Amino acid sequence: MKAHVITMLSLLPLAASAVAGGVSTRMAVQGNPRQEYFLIDHSGGREPAGGHGLLLVLPGGEGSADFNPFVTSIGERAAGPDYLVAQLIAVKWTPDQQVVWPTGADDLKGAKFTTEEFVGAVIADVRRSRKVNPEHVYTLSWSSGGPAAYAASLEVDGIRGSFVAMSVFRPDRLPRLSRAKGHRYYIFHSPGDTVCPIRMAEDAKEQLSKRGARVELATYEGGHGWHGDIFGSLKAGFAWLEAP
Repeated sequence: MKAHVITMLSLLPLAASAVAGGVSTRMAVQGNPRQEYFLIDHSGGREPAGGHGLLLVLPGGEGSADFNPFVTSIGERAAGPDYLVAQLIAVKWTPDQQVVWPTGADDLKGAKFTTEEFVGAVIADVRRSRKVNPEHVYTLSWSSGGPAAYAASLEVDGIRGSFVAMSVFRPDRLPRLSRAKGHRYYIFHSPGDTVCPIRMAEDAKEQLSKRGARVELATYEGGHGWHGDIFGSLKAGFAWLEAP
Protein backbone atom coordinates (compact mmCIF):
# COMPACT_ATOMS: atom_id res chain seq x y z
CA MET A 1 0.00 0.00 0.00
CA LYS A 2 1.46 3.36 -1.05
CA ALA A 3 1.65 5.81 1.85
CA HIS A 4 0.89 9.22 0.35
CA VAL A 5 1.94 12.33 2.23
CA ILE A 6 -1.20 14.05 3.54
CA THR A 7 -1.08 17.81 2.93
CA MET A 8 -4.17 19.14 4.73
CA LEU A 9 -3.19 18.39 8.31
CA SER A 10 -2.39 20.56 11.29
CA LEU A 11 -0.78 20.05 14.67
CA LEU A 12 -2.96 19.39 17.67
CA PRO A 13 -0.90 19.90 20.85
CA LEU A 14 -1.89 17.63 23.71
CA ALA A 15 0.84 18.24 26.27
CA ALA A 16 4.21 19.92 26.40
CA SER A 17 7.12 19.81 28.82
CA ALA A 18 10.52 21.44 29.05
CA VAL A 19 13.37 18.98 28.59
CA ALA A 20 17.05 19.79 29.03
CA GLY A 21 16.94 23.09 27.20
CA GLY A 22 14.30 21.97 24.72
CA VAL A 23 10.61 21.19 24.50
CA SER A 24 8.86 17.84 24.02
CA THR A 25 5.24 18.23 22.92
CA ARG A 26 2.77 15.39 22.63
CA MET A 27 0.86 15.82 19.38
CA ALA A 28 -1.90 14.17 17.38
CA VAL A 29 -2.46 14.49 13.66
CA GLN A 30 -5.75 16.35 13.23
CA GLY A 31 -8.46 14.03 11.96
CA ASN A 32 -6.51 11.02 13.26
CA PRO A 33 -6.39 11.23 17.06
CA ARG A 34 -4.77 7.80 17.19
CA GLN A 35 -1.78 9.09 15.21
CA GLU A 36 0.06 10.42 18.25
CA TYR A 37 3.69 11.46 18.44
CA PHE A 38 6.07 13.64 20.42
CA LEU A 39 7.66 16.59 18.65
CA ILE A 40 10.98 17.31 20.33
CA ASP A 41 12.68 20.62 19.67
CA HIS A 42 16.11 21.60 21.02
CA SER A 43 16.58 24.53 18.62
CA GLY A 44 15.82 27.23 21.18
CA GLY A 45 13.79 29.04 18.53
CA ARG A 46 16.65 29.21 16.01
CA GLU A 47 15.77 28.06 12.50
CA PRO A 48 18.61 26.77 10.28
CA ALA A 49 18.92 28.59 6.95
CA GLY A 50 17.73 25.60 4.93
CA GLY A 51 15.16 24.48 7.47
CA HIS A 52 15.29 21.89 10.23
CA GLY A 53 16.34 18.33 9.69
CA LEU A 54 13.65 15.87 10.74
CA LEU A 55 14.33 12.60 12.54
CA LEU A 56 11.36 10.24 12.81
CA VAL A 57 11.78 7.67 15.58
CA LEU A 58 10.08 4.26 15.73
CA PRO A 59 11.19 2.86 19.11
CA GLY A 60 11.60 -0.84 19.80
CA GLY A 61 9.85 -2.84 22.48
CA GLU A 62 6.18 -1.84 22.63
CA GLY A 63 6.88 1.47 20.88
CA SER A 64 5.22 3.32 23.73
CA ALA A 65 5.36 6.88 25.02
CA ASP A 66 7.63 5.61 27.82
CA PHE A 67 10.61 5.97 25.47
CA ASN A 68 10.22 9.76 25.42
CA PRO A 69 13.02 10.56 27.93
CA PHE A 70 15.48 8.43 25.95
CA VAL A 71 14.39 9.83 22.58
CA THR A 72 14.56 13.36 23.99
CA SER A 73 18.16 12.68 24.99
CA ILE A 74 18.86 11.46 21.46
CA GLY A 75 17.58 14.79 20.16
CA GLU A 76 19.85 16.72 22.49
CA ARG A 77 23.00 14.60 22.53
CA ALA A 78 23.09 12.97 19.10
CA ALA A 79 20.86 14.72 16.55
CA GLY A 80 21.55 18.24 17.81
CA PRO A 81 19.67 21.56 17.67
CA ASP A 82 19.34 21.63 13.88
CA TYR A 83 16.97 18.65 14.03
CA LEU A 84 13.38 18.28 15.07
CA VAL A 85 12.67 14.80 16.42
CA ALA A 86 9.27 13.17 15.96
CA GLN A 87 8.80 10.09 18.16
CA LEU A 88 5.84 8.07 16.93
CA ILE A 89 3.72 6.23 19.51
CA ALA A 90 2.70 2.72 18.47
CA VAL A 91 -1.02 1.94 18.31
CA LYS A 92 -2.48 -1.13 19.97
CA TRP A 93 -5.30 -2.12 17.63
CA THR A 94 -6.20 -5.48 19.19
CA PRO A 95 -5.55 -7.08 22.62
CA ASP A 96 -3.60 -9.94 21.06
CA GLN A 97 -1.64 -7.86 18.52
CA GLN A 98 1.79 -9.37 17.93
CA VAL A 99 3.29 -6.81 15.52
CA VAL A 100 4.14 -3.55 17.27
CA TRP A 101 4.42 -1.48 14.07
CA PRO A 102 2.10 -3.13 11.49
CA THR A 103 2.86 -2.42 7.84
CA GLY A 104 0.82 -2.81 4.69
CA ALA A 105 2.29 -6.28 4.21
CA ASP A 106 1.03 -7.33 7.63
CA ASP A 107 -2.57 -6.49 6.66
CA LEU A 108 -3.55 -6.35 10.34
CA LYS A 109 -7.28 -6.84 10.82
CA GLY A 110 -8.82 -3.88 12.60
CA ALA A 111 -5.99 -1.44 11.88
CA LYS A 112 -7.22 1.88 10.51
CA PHE A 113 -3.87 2.82 9.01
CA THR A 114 -0.46 1.29 8.37
CA THR A 115 2.78 2.45 9.93
CA GLU A 116 3.86 3.72 6.51
CA GLU A 117 0.77 5.95 6.39
CA PHE A 118 1.42 7.05 9.97
CA VAL A 119 4.98 8.10 9.11
CA GLY A 120 3.81 9.99 6.02
CA ALA A 121 1.13 11.80 8.02
CA VAL A 122 3.62 12.89 10.69
CA ILE A 123 6.04 14.24 8.08
CA ALA A 124 3.23 16.30 6.56
CA ASP A 125 2.06 17.43 9.99
CA VAL A 126 5.47 18.76 10.98
CA ARG A 127 5.96 20.44 7.61
CA ARG A 128 2.73 22.35 8.01
CA SER A 129 4.03 24.38 10.94
CA ARG A 130 7.82 24.14 10.62
CA LYS A 131 10.31 24.59 7.81
CA VAL A 132 11.86 21.18 7.12
CA ASN A 133 14.96 20.64 4.99
CA PRO A 134 13.92 17.92 2.49
CA GLU A 135 17.55 16.76 2.19
CA HIS A 136 17.66 15.72 5.84
CA VAL A 137 14.59 13.64 6.64
CA TYR A 138 15.60 10.36 8.28
CA THR A 139 14.16 7.57 10.37
CA LEU A 140 15.70 5.99 13.45
CA SER A 141 14.39 2.60 14.54
CA TRP A 142 15.51 -0.31 16.62
CA SER A 143 14.36 -3.86 17.35
CA SER A 144 10.57 -4.04 16.73
CA GLY A 145 10.64 -0.69 14.88
CA GLY A 146 13.07 -1.87 12.22
CA PRO A 147 10.75 -3.79 9.85
CA ALA A 148 8.36 -0.85 9.63
CA ALA A 149 11.24 1.58 9.03
CA TYR A 150 12.45 -0.55 6.11
CA ALA A 151 8.89 -0.56 4.73
CA ALA A 152 8.47 3.20 5.22
CA SER A 153 11.73 3.89 3.37
CA LEU A 154 10.23 2.18 0.31
CA GLU A 155 6.69 3.54 0.57
CA VAL A 156 6.85 7.08 1.97
CA ASP A 157 8.02 9.91 -0.26
CA GLY A 158 10.55 12.22 1.31
CA ILE A 159 12.55 9.86 3.55
CA ARG A 160 16.21 10.23 2.58
CA GLY A 161 17.87 7.74 4.90
CA SER A 162 17.28 5.13 7.59
CA PHE A 163 19.23 4.25 10.74
CA VAL A 164 18.14 0.72 11.68
CA ALA A 165 19.57 -0.88 14.83
CA MET A 166 19.40 -4.43 16.18
CA SER A 167 16.48 -5.46 14.00
CA VAL A 168 15.29 -8.22 11.69
CA PHE A 169 15.16 -7.91 7.91
CA ARG A 170 12.41 -9.74 6.03
CA PRO A 171 12.61 -9.09 2.28
CA ASP A 172 9.53 -11.24 1.71
CA ARG A 173 7.57 -8.55 3.62
CA LEU A 174 8.92 -5.77 1.40
CA PRO A 175 7.10 -6.05 -1.94
CA ARG A 176 8.57 -2.77 -3.23
CA LEU A 177 12.19 -3.54 -2.42
CA SER A 178 13.25 -2.25 -5.84
CA ARG A 179 12.51 1.28 -4.58
CA ALA A 180 15.58 1.11 -2.32
CA LYS A 181 17.69 2.58 -5.13
CA GLY A 182 19.26 5.86 -4.06
CA HIS A 183 18.26 5.45 -0.42
CA ARG A 184 20.78 5.36 2.44
CA TYR A 185 20.71 2.73 5.17
CA TYR A 186 22.93 2.74 8.26
CA ILE A 187 22.54 -0.66 9.89
CA PHE A 188 23.80 -1.02 13.46
CA HIS A 189 24.04 -4.54 14.85
CA SER A 190 25.90 -6.69 17.36
CA PRO A 191 27.51 -9.98 16.29
CA GLY A 192 26.46 -11.30 19.72
CA ASP A 193 22.77 -10.54 19.20
CA THR A 194 20.82 -13.75 19.89
CA VAL A 195 17.40 -12.06 19.53
CA CYS A 196 17.94 -10.76 16.00
CA PRO A 197 20.88 -12.72 14.50
CA ILE A 198 23.43 -10.60 12.66
CA ARG A 199 22.93 -12.67 9.51
CA MET A 200 19.71 -10.65 9.05
CA ALA A 201 21.67 -7.39 9.07
CA GLU A 202 24.18 -8.88 6.64
CA ASP A 203 21.35 -10.00 4.39
CA ALA A 204 19.85 -6.50 4.54
CA LYS A 205 23.14 -5.01 3.40
CA GLU A 206 23.41 -7.48 0.53
CA GLN A 207 19.80 -7.23 -0.64
CA LEU A 208 19.56 -3.44 -0.40
CA SER A 209 22.96 -2.88 -2.04
CA LYS A 210 21.95 -5.09 -4.96
CA ARG A 211 19.03 -2.77 -5.56
CA GLY A 212 21.12 0.37 -5.68
CA ALA A 213 20.97 1.58 -2.09
CA ARG A 214 23.98 2.92 -0.22
CA VAL A 215 24.42 0.73 2.85
CA GLU A 216 26.77 0.80 5.83
CA LEU A 217 26.81 -2.04 8.35
CA ALA A 218 28.41 -0.99 11.64
CA THR A 219 28.84 -3.43 14.50
CA TYR A 220 29.09 -3.13 18.27
CA GLU A 221 29.71 -5.47 21.18
CA GLY A 222 27.22 -6.48 23.84
CA GLY A 223 24.36 -8.31 22.17
CA HIS A 224 20.81 -7.10 21.65
CA GLY A 225 20.16 -3.63 23.05
CA TRP A 226 21.95 -0.30 23.32
CA HIS A 227 25.48 -0.69 24.72
CA GLY A 228 28.64 1.33 25.09
CA ASP A 229 28.81 4.94 23.87
CA ILE A 230 25.18 5.06 22.76
CA PHE A 231 25.01 8.72 21.77
CA GLY A 232 28.43 8.63 20.12
CA SER A 233 27.29 5.64 18.04
CA LEU A 234 24.10 7.46 17.07
CA LYS A 235 26.02 10.59 16.08
CA ALA A 236 28.31 8.49 13.87
CA GLY A 237 25.32 6.97 12.12
CA PHE A 238 23.63 10.32 11.59
CA ALA A 239 26.87 11.77 10.21
CA TRP A 240 27.07 8.91 7.69
CA LEU A 241 23.50 9.53 6.57
CA GLU A 242 24.24 13.24 6.12
CA ALA A 243 27.51 12.79 4.20
CA PRO A 244 27.58 13.81 0.50
